[in-house]
Amino acid sequence: MFMALEPRRLYRQVADQIRTLIETGELAVGERLPAERELAERFGISRPSVREALIVLELEGLIQIRMGSGVYILRKPAAGPAVPPAEDGDGPFEILQARCIVESAIAEEAARRARPEHVAILDENLRLMQDALDDADRAIALDCAFHGAIIDIIGNAALKRFTGLVYDRRTSPYFEKLASYFEGPHTWKLALEEHQVIRDAIAAADPAAAREAMRRHLTLAQKRFSESFEEEQARED
Repeated sequence: MFMALEPRRLYRQVADQIRTLIETGELAVGERLPAERELAERFGISRPSVREALIVLELEGLIQIRMGSGVYILRKPAAGPAVPPAEDGDGPFEILQARCIVESAIAEEAARRARPEHVAILDENLRLMQDALDDADRAIALDCAFHGAIIDIIGNAALKRFTGLVYDRRTSPYFEKLASYFEGPHTWKLALEEHQVIRDAIAAADPAAAREAMRRHLTLAQKRFSESFEEEQARED
């Protein structure tokens, strides 16, 4: 039923295969998909790629992800010519990985250049975020502002535009849908604590510590998305 895939836009390939199986009836409406771990093994890819594929199909209205229960087929694809996806961009986990690589270096350089007024901006952001942990939209905006403030320390307009392109992906329907399952007051509190460590390293003018604090923060952000779904899958199996 399932074929192993070559490593190219894997989450899209997985979504295409599952969509075809639904269309042909090999996966029937109302049927529960195999667990994420099993799908990853059958396709020969990572679980994050499977997770991203499921989000694509849910946004198309073909499946429903029921946390703690499983993933179910809702309907077949509409008849007629295939409609191209509204977006065929980078997956959420690719975005987080790219940010980890780039922003670790940015934090390192920011620690070399930060002045007291820069640290004051970070402090105000942390204060505001502490009061916004129960407000998802506000927390996201302040999270972006914190990372943006670190980039501003360097004062490089080209770097600001470059990272802005990556940040824009954070508001894509795929990223937002995935985040809706796993982000909440608890995860924002953890992010706030990690931001504090980054701020302290920058304020201490410690480039190595700032780099490591940012790397750890964005690595843990990826892990939080993965762990939450795996915990639900464990209850399904």
